[in-house]
Amino acid sequence: MSKKEEHLRKPEWLKIKLNTNENYTGLKKMMREKSLHTVCEEAKCPNIHECWAVRRTATFMILGDTCTRACRFCAVKTGLPTELDWKEPERVADSVSLMNLKHVVVTAVARDDLKDGGSAVFAETVRAIRRKSPFTSVEVLPSDMGGVLENLATLMDARPDILNHNIETVRRLTPRVRARATYERSLEFLRRAKELQPDIPTKSSLMIGLGETKEEIVEVMDDLRANHVDIMTIGQYLQPTKKHLKVQKYYHPDEFQELKEIAMSKGFSHCEAGPLVRSSYHADEQVNAAAKQKQLFGETTAQQA
Repeated sequence: MSKKEEHLRKPEWLKIKLNTNENYTGLKKMMREKSLHTVCEEAKCPNIHECWAVRRTATFMILGDTCTRACRFCAVKTGLPTELDWKEPERVADSVSLMNLKHVVVTAVARDDLKDGGSAVFAETVRAIRRKSPFTSVEVLPSDMGGVLENLATLMDARPDILNHNIETVRRLTPRVRARATYERSLEFLRRAKELQPDIPTKSSLMIGLGETKEEIVEVMDDLRANHVDIMTIGQYLQPTKKHLKVQKYYHPDEFQELKEIAMSKGFSHCEAGPLVRSSYHADEQVNAAAKQKQLFGETTAQQA
């Protein structure tokens, strides 16, 4: 068998339509002028053309472009990060305002070199966006920040609209797929976020195609719900470079639809599932689910009072 035959052939439904209209080129230019990073570019997201050119949305990546972890699925570069840039929150907020975004996702590289895991800059970014774009909803997507409760509390005190932390893969495959992170720590992180701010919806993402079973996928759903996670996204793992883990299976869109139906039956307020779905894919549409969750929480709390 040749080396080419060892790799699964990418199916038709994973072909991406490129769109480099004025929205796309203008947004890319602004990112460079503001010295900002996006996970859309750094992680080689397959939806960048749809989000930038059509939906006019982006996921900002703060705390630099160098991650202290070397996860075997991720294309973000690894190494020793640069010093913190305390002007970054204002630049992100300026860009959000210029783009007139209704919803923004803020993620970051893992910063295990920092005692607070970067939580202070994260929180200040949320506050800066609130000051300059008070009607923009803000979703944050942090690493586990070392599993330190104080770090998570710093971020949650800034009151993001959605706290998103990715479980990434099933329990069995976590040691092989993720670096330094653990399955249980991610579940604890999500549970503690809900304990700190019960009215803020939590969200997590699972990528499939790494050799997991259907039973293991369902186990992840159950584990997330047991830790009060409200929103789930499920997408196809795509190998970013030859150095990363190989794809073991390409799931058909019908299989994703089935998984979505199973997830919704488990009690998630929203589930986005599909071959090209990523953690922040159509995140703007998930704001409605999050808003309903907050409203239900408020009604329940009022009834109990």
